[in-house]
Amino acid sequence: MPFRDLREFIAFLENQGDLKRISAPVSSELEITEIAHRLLRADGPALLFENVVGHSMPVAINLFCSERRMNWALEVQDADTLAARLEAMIDMVQGGPPQGMLNKLRTLGRLVHVGAFQPKTVSDPPCQQVVLTGEDVDLYTLPIIKCWPQDAGPYITLPLVITRDPDTGTQNYGIYRMQVFDRNTTGMHWQTHKVGARHYRASTEKLEVAVALGGDPASIWTGSAPLPPDIDEMILAGFIRDQGVELAQAVSVDLKVPAHAEIVLEGYVIPGEERMEGPFGDHTGYYSLAEPYPVFHVTTITRRHNPIYPTTFVGRPPTEDYWMGKVTERVFMPLIRLILPEVVDINMPAEGIFHNLILVSMKKEYPGHARKVMYGLWGLGLLSLTKVIVVVDDFVDVQNPSEVAWRVANNINPATDLVLVDGPIDDLDVASPTPRFGSKVGIDATRKGPEEGYHRQWPPDIEMSPDIRDRVTERWAELGLGDIIPSDRSAS
Repeated sequence: MPFRDLREFIAFLENQGDLKRISAPVSSELEITEIAHRLLRADGPALLFENVVGHSMPVAINLFCSERRMNWALEVQDADTLAARLEAMIDMVQGGPPQGMLNKLRTLGRLVHVGAFQPKTVSDPPCQQVVLTGEDVDLYTLPIIKCWPQDAGPYITLPLVITRDPDTGTQNYGIYRMQVFDRNTTGMHWQTHKVGARHYRASTEKLEVAVALGGDPASIWTGSAPLPPDIDEMILAGFIRDQGVELAQAVSVDLKVPAHAEIVLEGYVIPGEERMEGPFGDHTGYYSLAEPYPVFHVTTITRRHNPIYPTTFVGRPPTEDYWMGKVTERVFMPLIRLILPEVVDINMPAEGIFHNLILVSMKKEYPGHARKVMYGLWGLGLLSLTKVIVVVDDFVDVQNPSEVAWRVANNINPATDLVLVDGPIDDLDVASPTPRFGSKVGIDATRKGPEEGYHRQWPPDIEMSPDIRDRVTERWAELGLGDIIPSDRSAS
């Protein structure tokens, strides 16, 4: 059975010996971040702070910051298992691998509307056991953390922000930071290219917003998934859980919220009303500078009787968002292959901060094929923000950055193998002289032939002959080396 809510997942982690309760008093200002950061670097357990100074709610952090915890959260052996399920579902819906662009897009549309994964509406949800309105609305009662010394203040770091498309009525769930301005207003850091910002721009009157804190782990993760604007994240969560997510009608806004959330904030954003937000330490490893962003007015807070406040922090990579993003990379591979079937694998290294670097292996069939893949990826949703795309041949292991670096350094002729383009870039990019728009580079590190201007013989890789490798393997113990296990690299 899938996890029903956050507390079931916390109990599971504790049973696995992968959660530490901290009863000593701890400050929500900087101290929680420093403790969680040290544990993250040591591959330590998730943390539940039970005594946050000035607050009665416990704080949960580092819930997803390892591969094993992400696998547990989504109840899979590994993320590739989930990707294989999705690929099998695509084939089943289509009746075989879809051919042609339009058929592939139709397949995706049919896939996400499979009935078994649709959310279910329930009444009397746990997230509405306590309802606070009017003067009782006070964000300062929540143990909202301040992460880094130069941050503008405390901010909500793991919210599931819920909006509805004014034109289609489709709900969207996204994770956007929310700086606390006062007891009932926050910033809404809708980056330009995110769906929440799209809904904001399309609104001619106040836009209703709900913010869920907590819920089942699959639903929390889907808030970070870069789905197309017309696809409900809760359907993806239902697919992962193999069971529809339970939603409830919000109390004061016309939105559905996760029924098993710990806390829900309800309110609105007024188009054109903005306030300076930031600076904040971000996942780039730098502070993002102060800029104007919309203001979220909180009119109602609903919560459980004894809620747990979930949070995270970002900073110099890797932090928790890296492991959440790694699952996204694996799960979305089948969808990338729907459009670009020549792609074998991709890797978004932690150092690349998601949009800064993607390593791609592909089955090259014709001259310029690597460039076709680059432009194809730049045309896929939020991959349009990718600053560097490195393309290598299908036999290169892109999950091994050392091998990729070796291939790139040897295989590229800079005068002919670099593709420079201009286009949209991430709001948080620190290098571009202009915000949200800048240059990008594609690096073709595949083997080249005469049709691509390479008129020499491409040299073969150095490899030992198979008969010698087998012979040495058979004699390994005879040589007195049985206690030494050679690496794959030394055996090649």
